[in-house]
Amino acid sequence: MTDPQEAIRVTDLHKRFGPLEVLKGISLTAKQGDVIAIIGGSGSGKSTFLRCINLLELPTAGSVAVHGETIDMKTDGQGGLMPANRKQVERIRSRLAMVFQSFNLWQHMTVLGNVIEVPIHVLGVPRDQAIATAETILKRVGLFEKRDVYPSFLSGGQQQRAAIARALAVQPLAMLFDEPTSALDPELVGEVLSVIGDLAREKRTMLLVTHEMKFAREVSNHVVFLHNGLIEEQGPPEQVFGAPKSERLKKFISSIH
Repeated sequence: MTDPQEAIRVTDLHKRFGPLEVLKGISLTAKQGDVIAIIGGSGSGKSTFLRCINLLELPTAGSVAVHGETIDMKTDGQGGLMPANRKQVERIRSRLAMVFQSFNLWQHMTVLGNVIEVPIHVLGVPRDQAIATAETILKRVGLFEKRDVYPSFLSGGQQQRAAIARALAVQPLAMLFDEPTSALDPELVGEVLSVIGDLAREKRTMLLVTHEMKFAREVSNHVVFLHNGLIEEQGPPEQVFGAPKSERLKKFISSIH
């Protein structure tokens, strides 16, 4: 029996790049409305884990289910996995919105063009409806006045807010954030965190890889600490940050204060 409240379930996920095993068997369940912060040092596997969920990276072993539907995989003949059903992956991926650290906006399109592209051309939303939805979202992220501007004329913070608007436009089942503020100048970080914080308060399902520990503590209801490709410790933020059990986690938290 699958739990209808499950947004994402990852079971025994492994990822190997040649001889290097980056993920060594990670299992994690996000229920609808969960905001899960994923923390850990550089090279702990955080971004790879996120990218495996929507198959931007193909796992070597393990399974991923989104809203109770397991992504069908088959062996690739080289000791890894590949999608068995490309259409299923495209459908699921279109509802798993990802926000990258480097914005990844289409530079030849305006802000509005970026936000309406996938709803129109992938999801089949009528153009007028897509534009109306996009303009509502752009008002929410404070970019309505910039809707006809190209990304190169925006600040980093504005570009990242545009990327979040684009992610919201597909009405995602869950949002995956890969260190969304790490490429920003310090004075621009707050405006992006403010938008993400608003989404968290709306009980949107989010997996958030972040170095912003204070923010992770404030917005998440569950924190996962990765070390060396494994979950070293996890729990509610007050426990993970306030009373860590693992020596590695204690050391990590003290190193970032």
